[in-house]
Amino acid sequence: MKTKKQKRQGDFQKVQLKIGKKKPKADNATNVNFKSKAIHLPEQLKNADSGPTTNRKLDIKDLLSKLHHINSNIKQGALVGLRELLSAQPTLIELHASAVLSEVAALFTDKDGSVRAAAVRLLRFIAQCIPAERVAPFFPLLSAHLTCAMTHISEAIQEDALRVLDVLLEHYPGLLSQRHTVLLTNFLELISQKRKSGTGQDKSGKGGFALTISTNRKITAQQWRLTVLLRLGSFLQAVVEERPLEEGVTSRIGLGMWAGEKGSVKPVDVSWEDHVFGKGKIQMFENSGAVPTPHSAYKLRPDSKAGAGMNKELCSAETVQGFAGTLVPLLLEIWVEAAGGDRVQTDSGHLLSAEAMALMFQILTILQLLRRLTPQRDQQDILDAWFRNSYLTDFKHHFMKNFPYGLLEVARHKKKADGKR
Repeated sequence: MKTKKQKRQGDFQKVQLKIGKKKPKADNATNVNFKSKAIHLPEQLKNADSGPTTNRKLDIKDLLSKLHHINSNIKQGALVGLRELLSAQPTLIELHASAVLSEVAALFTDKDGSVRAAAVRLLRFIAQCIPAERVAPFFPLLSAHLTCAMTHISEAIQEDALRVLDVLLEHYPGLLSQRHTVLLTNFLELISQKRKSGTGQDKSGKGGFALTISTNRKITAQQWRLTVLLRLGSFLQAVVEERPLEEGVTSRIGLGMWAGEKGSVKPVDVSWEDHVFGKGKIQMFENSGAVPTPHSAYKLRPDSKAGAGMNKELCSAETVQGFAGTLVPLLLEIWVEAAGGDRVQTDSGHLLSAEAMALMFQILTILQLLRRLTPQRDQQDILDAWFRNSYLTDFKHHFMKNFPYGLLEVARHKKKADGKR
């Protein structure tokens, strides 16, 4: 009979290896007797690295990645490199239009002014190379970044946003006019701000916004407002030109909304020298009796489903009245402020500085464009009647009271000539 110790030894027998004999292989041993060789593809690797590069051997992917760097100098250098690369290889612009436009648009609100200036220069170069129909899919993104820049808290970013707007107005006015719903409000916020809720408003909408003055800008408040009004006039002009007029409606250039419907139109010859110091009234007529030039029906791009309803929200007189009811009081306040300051200096309502004259011309241009926002004849007549009923008295009081105006020439003191030449 086996003991317990003998039973355990029988279950786990240790194999005794003899001297000079190899150890037997295990049942689960892996055979490692194989050979391998490396495969070299020099031509394939060479083609992968042979894309267009700049003088610093940077391709477009490297340059786009550097636009996210925290260092402003690196971002500015990447923008310069992108312009260099795209100038040498124009085919890359359309191939990488989505990536380039999205990255450049994100820099509209960069904190560094040199980066924003380089982004505007690159955008201007791209806009010269890509037609509007190729940019249309990416334009909502450009418009969104432009809105962020125009409504930014930094005054420097707001000023650079107007330069971006100049580029888009020059190359893509049709696409920009489709974004009028948001951009018109942005223009108002550049020169004014909403009053507090406790401030009362009349039926015409006066008092909804109040002019703002910033002491952080390098230019005066009047110069900044003139800068904004110039862009607003160009934008409204783009909206009007991109909208076809109804048959029989002309572009009636002039301020005909202030004139009555009755009376014959006759040309008048006026000698301004005879009325410089006179107090008599001079009756003026729209177009001086000449037949206005009809609006051209020719278009550079065909109508599309998207373009047919692009200005749907500004077709009625009510919507234009809502915007004009806020804008026109601001324009009158700007003019009163500019003319009042000049009158204190010159003691004459007829003499205006060059800056005030430019403001007056721009205000009158915007008023003219506001009445042309509705293409339908009946809607335009309704809008003209509303303008006369709401602002004819203010127009006569502020604009026509001291007509005709003269330009004030300020004598500049000549510097004393140096004795040594």
